[in-house]
Amino acid sequence: MALPNHAPVRFTSRPVQESLKKRLSKHICSFVLSVLFLAAFITFLLWLALRPHRPRFHISSFSASPFPPPESSSPSFSVQIAIRNPNRKIGFFFGPISGSVYYRRNLIGSNSNMGGPFFQPPKNTKTVGARLSSRSIGPIDSAGMQNDLSENGSVGLKLVLKTTLRFRLSAWETHGARVMHVSCDVSLDPSGQIIAESKTRRCSIYFF
Repeated sequence: MALPNHAPVRFTSRPVQESLKKRLSKHICSFVLSVLFLAAFITFLLWLALRPHRPRFHISSFSASPFPPPESSSPSFSVQIAIRNPNRKIGFFFGPISGSVYYRRNLIGSNSNMGGPFFQPPKNTKTVGARLSSRSIGPIDSAGMQNDLSENGSVGLKLVLKTTLRFRLSAWETHGARVMHVSCDVSLDPSGQIIAESKTRRCSIYFF
């Protein structure tokens, strides 16, 4: 039995003309993306040109008296910090600076008002100094410091600073201040004076 012949199926396509609304939407999206890309590129170039750097902290002087502190004594600490702004066009706004001195993670001195607030212009070095009062030194800390002196010839302490920092570029400045912690390792000789090596050591900076 012969099968009936079927005529070949022909498919026809009709060009669909995009509506004016779709074409306009595409042009707007392309324009917005181009503007965003250009803004990001300009921001990147500005960042490369300015290269913002963090402030640099060094201990310029540090002394303790009496030292080594006998048990139940309350020594005082005299501190001077050199703050350097290495940027060419960016200034810093510092908030009030507080400081604490630690020996083996034990707090042995503090001052809630070491300086600030103040503005530091570009390419500028500012010195902040203050005295830090001490609580009564316990027998463990007193014996530990005397033991460090007999074994190493020096006693290692840690100075921790806390402040806030904002940036300023020409007339533009950041509005949200960032909390900054500065950690400085310092070693004292038997007379309670900072050793030369500690003066050349840069302090570490942490933002929270």
